[in-house]
Amino acid sequence: MARIKIIIPDKTIASIEIPVRITDINYGNHVGNDSLISILHEARVKWLNQLGYSELDIEGSSIIMNELGVNYLNESFYGDVLNIQLSVGEISTAGFELFYLVTTNRNNTTLTIAKAKTGIVFYDYNIKKISPIPAVFKSILLG
Repeated sequence: MARIKIIIPDKTIASIEIPVRITDINYGNHVGNDSLISILHEARVKWLNQLGYSELDIEGSSIIMNELGVNYLNESFYGDVLNIQLSVGEISTAGFELFYLVTTNRNNTTLTIAKAKTGIVFYDYNIKKISPIPAVFKSILLG
């Protein structure tokens, strides 16, 4: 089976640190795949909060994730502090790609734990339809 190839854009827009909790550890004694996805979600929410937004209110609009891809590259363990570097890929009229580079520093070495990509679209929950990116937020994404 062909592996999903996630190429992280060069420009980092935010860096979020999240410690691995004991509840993130699975029966293999490492971070479970479901926990890593929750950690990505936490990083995205923290980034939005830094900008004064939430997933339900970005200039009066909401966002919803419409796709997810993850390359798991190394194990992560209880006690690791994960650094999630966020970057933006393609931007359309209604959404954007958000990339995540997940690393940890262990034994004085930076180790890449995972690379991920989510597709994010703006969504009007009242009418259950995709909506355009607010101009102010699009300018933030464009840097």
